[in-house]
Amino acid sequence: MTHTHRSLSSIAREIRADWTRPNYAAVPYLRALSCLDSIHGAYGLDSGRDIVARFLSNAGSWRGETARRIKAELRAILAGGAA
Repeated sequence: MTHTHRSLSSIAREIRADWTRPNYAAVPYLRALSCLDSIHGAYGLDSGRDIVARFLSNAGSWRGETARRIKAELRAILAGGAA
């Protein structure tokens, strides 16, 4: 069974709409997510997988239902290797 996920750039748009004042440490990774379709891409020298993982590690201060849903979606993308 193949799972398809939203593009990372689409997820980044939703994050920006909900998290209006992101943690300064998450901003570079959010910017990189905006340029990627999947974890199989790259931004500079960083893989999409690394960018998602680093975003998640710096997004601890982002709270709420949207944050929980999107963080779970990103973790599922990492776990499945799809996107």
